[in-house]
Amino acid sequence: MTFSAAKSADRVRSDIGEATWKKGEELIILDYLTSFLRNVIDTTPENLLEVVYLCINRLCPQYDGLELGIGETILMKAVASATGRALSKVKADVEQHGDLGLVAQASRSNQPTMFAPKPLTVTKVFKTLKEIASTTGGSSMQRKIDKISFLLVSCKGSEAKYLTRSLEGKLRIGLAEQTVLVALAHSIVLSKEGPSLSKEQLETKLTEATGIIKSVYSELPSYDLIIPKLLEHGVEQLHEHCKLTAGIPVKPMLAHPTKSLTEVLNRFEGHVFTCEFKYDGERAQIHQMGDGEIMVFSRNSENMSAKYPDILDKLSKAAKPDTKSFILDCEAVAWDREKKTILPFQVLSTRKRKDVKEEDIKVQVCVFAFDLLFLNGRSLLQEPLVERRKLLHDSFTIVEGDFTFAKAMTTNSVEEIQTFLDESVAGFCEGLMVKTLEGTEASYEPSKRSRNWLKVKKDYISGIGDSLDLVVIGAYQGRGKRTGVYGGYLLACYDPDREEYQSICKIGTGFSEANLETHHKFLQEHIIPGPKKYYSYGEGTKPDVWFAPVQFILSPRKVWEVKAADLSVSPVYKAAVGIVDNSKGISLRFPRFIRVREDKSPEEATASDQVAEMYNSQKINAGEAGNGDDFEY
Repeated sequence: MTFSAAKSADRVRSDIGEATWKKGEELIILDYLTSFLRNVIDTTPENLLEVVYLCINRLCPQYDGLELGIGETILMKAVASATGRALSKVKADVEQHGDLGLVAQASRSNQPTMFAPKPLTVTKVFKTLKEIASTTGGSSMQRKIDKISFLLVSCKGSEAKYLTRSLEGKLRIGLAEQTVLVALAHSIVLSKEGPSLSKEQLETKLTEATGIIKSVYSELPSYDLIIPKLLEHGVEQLHEHCKLTAGIPVKPMLAHPTKSLTEVLNRFEGHVFTCEFKYDGERAQIHQMGDGEIMVFSRNSENMSAKYPDILDKLSKAAKPDTKSFILDCEAVAWDREKKTILPFQVLSTRKRKDVKEEDIKVQVCVFAFDLLFLNGRSLLQEPLVERRKLLHDSFTIVEGDFTFAKAMTTNSVEEIQTFLDESVAGFCEGLMVKTLEGTEASYEPSKRSRNWLKVKKDYISGIGDSLDLVVIGAYQGRGKRTGVYGGYLLACYDPDREEYQSICKIGTGFSEANLETHHKFLQEHIIPGPKKYYSYGEGTKPDVWFAPVQFILSPRKVWEVKAADLSVSPVYKAAVGIVDNSKGISLRFPRFIRVREDKSPEEATASDQVAEMYNSQKINAGEAGNGDDFEY
């Protein structure tokens, strides 16, 4: 499949990108992509998998860990090499325009050539991108530059811009993965059945197909497995061929925050619900395959088996003999073996992230299991929690200090829930998880933040209802006692639809002297000349120093957990702009740093629609907002 034959995914993305900027957030993106994918299915279906991956800017399932995200230095050298320009001029252009993709496009367009290059194909682009991402070892930088240069030389028009952005790991065309799933569903229906259906029948089919594709992908998040079966059997039979499978992680079910125990009772009125301790550790999804192999995955599908080799041994002892395969939802918590007590998350975060040897482990962990998603080849996602919990307890044995079950209580008494909450806090837990126990609403919903699960922390009662996970995009030079380090930082939430980071507050409290030194040292390595094109901020909050977001799984995170007194509408900050107010955003009042989130990447930061939802739940008047800048150094 060539660019000229049916357009490559990069070309279509570029067209979609231009349409997005010109026409805003319209359904034209979905229509455009549906039309393109239908064309691929009808003409070169063997390219569909590669095309989908290129559209979502990935090379493989997330759990495989192969990522793009090439450093800016390597990309600038590749642009200079491919276009014959001096590296210093490329750097100067990047500083001026703030977008390496635009610089690559302009450099390539102005380059004279004696012969027209061969058109790139989807297969060639995809294969080369995988080679680039896989290149390691000696002279790997130069080999990456050579491969990138080879692709850039063959680019035409805006292809260089979007190829470069792909390599950076940030397309910025407003194309969310959920849109790709919908377009995939629509295109397969239109290709196979469209011409024979009436308008009403077609609308019904499109809705049904979208539901099936989204459901299947939530249980089996692997296009490698889904797309071949989709092409072979069609969408209606997809559930029969693509099911929850041990060894392939699913995105975890998430809970909504709540501000009072009364709110909990109101939400679950007429329902049987249960309360569990909310442990202060790292969410872990533990899989055992039929052959006995055990793997540990993080909440964002990162394979953590090398980080937790001790967990593999613990689970082999905890599983009963007839428990052959399973998927557990758990919390890995730092554990004091002598005192037999939970240790703070900060202790757990000191463990090495990879290549851990059991004999070198200093921080021990205990696994607290709270859900069972899969057992002996059977998916339990549709079973109510009461049944999943029973199977969990029947299939595993408590091993003191290594494996146990989340402490739980079933009641509808606010006094008993308050006592249980106090008990959890006294036991060094964060609070409670409250979950629907019986009925159809008690199923497990992968990747969904559901109101069938609520979380209650002791400090929620007088706060905004939840902490936020925010990205550091800038800093302000320190004064007085903070001279020599940064005195405060500009934080942002993430809008996945617009693919941009939106400023939400300045923060200067909650830091120890050690925090300030550590953050200053780390962030020095990520300074950029100016704001990225995908940073949305007000001029009144412009920091002294800008930082680039860290995108890679193996890199240190730059996501901070932050708490605040409340949220307010602000003309200064850009978080959730246009959702609560047409022209104003939302800001945090009196934000306070809590900790670095080692388990989250910048794109997994609190989303703008979550910020809007948190604001709306406060039921405050917009007139109370002021300018939303309650910042203290």
